[in-house]
Amino acid sequence: MPLDIQIQNGASASNYATTTLKLVGSLDTATAPELERQLGSVLTTQTKEIVFDLAGLKFISSAGLRVFANVRKQLKERSGQASFVHLQPQIEEVFEIIKSLPNVAIFKDIAELDRYLVARQRAHQEKL
Repeated sequence: MPLDIQIQNGASASNYATTTLKLVGSLDTATAPELERQLGSVLTTQTKEIVFDLAGLKFISSAGLRVFANVRKQLKERSGQASFVHLQPQIEEVFEIIKSLPNVAIFKDIAELDRYLVARQRAHQEKL
């Protein structure tokens, strides 16, 4: 499934730039490089806050999580932050899993992590 990326620039009450990215589709190994490319142009600006609107995101793999982690790190270096809104239940579950495992490597490799994330998200979709 492809990933549609919509970028909306704005300003915040704090007088620094805020950019919202709406993601629709699947954020995985095939689509993460395009998101990174588009984020590169956003991160060369004065943007200090990026809001990821994930209402239309149906799937995320470890490649997508790496993109988010890299953006958070870059924004933190400039006293900014990344925020995430409108998470679908299966995406929220992935975020909860990652949040509960800070700095703990429990997967043999990236492929094993991706298989685990796929299974969890499929199970969530089957409940619907």
